[in-house]
Amino acid sequence: MMQQNAIEINGISKSYGTIKALDSITFNVGRGEVFGLIGPDGAGKSTLFRILVTLINSDSGSAKVDGLDVQKEYHSIRNKIGYMPGKFSLYPDLTVEENVDFFAALFHVTLEQNYDLIAPIYRQIEPFKKRKAGKLSGGMKQKLALCCSLIHKPDVLFLDEPTTGVDAVSRSEFWDMLLELQKKGLSILVSTPYMDEAGRCNRIALINGGKILDINTPDGITNNFKEPLYAISGTNMYGILAAARKEKEVVECYPFGAAHHIVASENFNPIILKQTLEKQGFKNIELNKTRAGIEDVFIKLMHTQ
Repeated sequence: MMQQNAIEINGISKSYGTIKALDSITFNVGRGEVFGLIGPDGAGKSTLFRILVTLINSDSGSAKVDGLDVQKEYHSIRNKIGYMPGKFSLYPDLTVEENVDFFAALFHVTLEQNYDLIAPIYRQIEPFKKRKAGKLSGGMKQKLALCCSLIHKPDVLFLDEPTTGVDAVSRSEFWDMLLELQKKGLSILVSTPYMDEAGRCNRIALINGGKILDINTPDGITNNFKEPLYAISGTNMYGILAAARKEKEVVECYPFGAAHHIVASENFNPIILKQTLEKQGFKNIELNKTRAGIEDVFIKLMHTQ
C-alpha cells in the first residue's frame, strides 16, 4: 500500500556546538505536493535538507522519506530521491552532456531511458551540451542541475534554494518547470528565501531560528493577518519611516519594496497620519490600505517569536 505522505518529520532537532540549528521540527509533505520551506539565510533550511537526504544525522527526532527511515534505510532512500543543493555542485570542467551522462551512470540508467521526464528541461540546454558546465549562465546551470537530479526518475525531489542568485525571468521559468514535474507525480520539497515564490506552493512552512512559525496554504497564512495594514510612500522615505514609527497608533512600520508597510491599531486614522506628516514637511504622501503578503506575516511571527 502506498504511503500517504512522501515525507514525515517528527521532532527533528540538530545543534552545532551551542547553536541550535533545528528545534523540534515537525511537519509532513503529502504525496504529489509542492511544499515550500520559507525563511531567511541561517533559518535551518539547509540543515533540515541534509538530514532528509541522509547526508547528516539529527540529534533527536525521526523522519521518513517515501516511507523509509532516514537513518536506518538511507541506502534505499538515496535511490528514490533527487537532490539539488543550494550551491552549484556539478563538475564545472565537464560539459553539459558529460555531467548528465555521469549522473545517469551513477544510477545505472541512461538519458534515453528517462528522457520523457527531463525532456522539457533538457531541450533548453541541449544546444549547449558541448559547453563546459562552469561556463553556463546561472539559469542554465540551474536547469542542468535539475536534469541531473531527475535523471533516475526519483519519487521525491529536494530543492534547497534552487533560484538563489538567478534572474527573475529564470526564477519564474524554473517554477513553471516544477509545477509541470508535479503533474507527473513528483513530490517536491523546496526551500527559498523569496517570499514571492511561496505563493506557488500548495503549502508552506515559515521557519526562522530553527523553529517552525506557521504551516498552512499561502492564502491560509496571509488570511491569518488580522491587523489593519497600510502602504505609505513619499519623498524622503527614511524620514517617513522614522516619523511614522513615533506615532501612537502605529504598531509597526517597516520597509516593504518601494513603500513602507504600517501595521496599525484599531483606532488608527490614515487621514490624521497623512496630515501630521505633511505638517512635518514630508511631500507626496501616498497612504492606502493594503492586503498582507507572506512577508508581512513572517515579520509579525518573527516579532512574536
